[in-house]
Amino acid sequence: MGGTGGASRTAVMVCQGRAVAHERLAPGRFDDPTAMAFLLAAERGIVEEVRSGATPAGWGPRLTFEMVRACGEVMAPRTVAIDDAVRQALPASDAALGVVGAADPVPAGAAQVVILGAGLDGRAWRMAELAATPVFEVDHPASQRDKRERAGELAPAGTPPFFVPVDFSRDDLAAALAAAGHRRSVPTIWIWEGVVPYLTRGEVARTLRIVGDRSAAGSRLIVHYHTPAPSAPLGRGAARLLSALSRQANPMTREPNRSVWTPAALRRAVGVRGFAVTRDDSLLTLAQDLGTPIQHRRSLRNGRILVADRVPPPA
Repeated sequence: MGGTGGASRTAVMVCQGRAVAHERLAPGRFDDPTAMAFLLAAERGIVEEVRSGATPAGWGPRLTFEMVRACGEVMAPRTVAIDDAVRQALPASDAALGVVGAADPVPAGAAQVVILGAGLDGRAWRMAELAATPVFEVDHPASQRDKRERAGELAPAGTPPFFVPVDFSRDDLAAALAAAGHRRSVPTIWIWEGVVPYLTRGEVARTLRIVGDRSAAGSRLIVHYHTPAPSAPLGRGAARLLSALSRQANPMTREPNRSVWTPAALRRAVGVRGFAVTRDDSLLTLAQDLGTPIQHRRSLRNGRILVADRVPPPA
C-alpha cells in the first residue's frame, strides 16, 4: 500500500509489529527474521524497547510504544493464518520444479503468488516453501523503491520477487501483471493483506474483478479486511489528538481507512468473481487458537482473514 506522494508509513509500522512478534509472541509458529532487516536503524529502537518491555516515560514515546506493541499483537495471528493458507494451497509438485528463472517466470504446471500491496512483506525472503514459486509483488512505485533500498543484500528464498509497480486507485493492474509475466492459465495464490481498508469499495470491486479474471482453476484468494465498528472513528480521533498533543507523527494521516466490510458483503463480493469462501475468521479467534496475547481485543475482533478458493466453472 502506498501513501500519496511517498512510501507507505503504515508498512513500516506493520513491519515493526512483525519484528516485535518474531519468535516471541508465538514461539514455534511465528518466525520473521526479515522484519528487523527491512527496518532502518531509527525504526528499530522502538522495536527493541517493546521486545524488552521497557515502557518509556512521556506521552509521545509512550504513544509510539503502545502503537507498535499493539501492532505486534495483531501481526502474529494475522501472519500465521495467511502463511498457513499459502502453504496449504501450494501444489506438492512445486517443490520439485527447482528455482524459477527470469526468462520464464512461471513454468507450466506451477503455482504463482501475487501479493497485492506488498509493502515490506518478507515472504519471498523468509518462506522456503516459495523458493520454487514465482512471487509477484504489487505496490505503489514509491513504496517499491523504498523496499528495494531496504532489502539491500538480503537473500531471497529463491528467485527475487518480480516487482509490479501499481497505484490501485488509477493504474491498470491487469496490464501490469501481464507485462510482468503473470499467467492467467496458471493457479495463483493471491495475498491481499493490509490493503482493503485503505481502498474505496469501488477500488476493491475493480481489483476483485481483475483477480477473478486472472485466476485459473486451483487459485486461492486470501484477504485481510476490517469489519464495521462503531468505536473505530472515536479511536482514530483519539489517536490524532494524542499525536498532536505529544507532537508525534501519526502514520495514519496520509493513509486513512476508506472501507469496511461485513463478512456477508465480502463473501458476496468474492463469490460473484468465482470464489467460494472456505474460512473467514476474526483475528481474535485466530489469536485465541494460537495462544498469543489478547490485550487489544477490539482491534483483533474487527480484523478478519478470509480464504476463498476458485470455483470450477459449470460443465
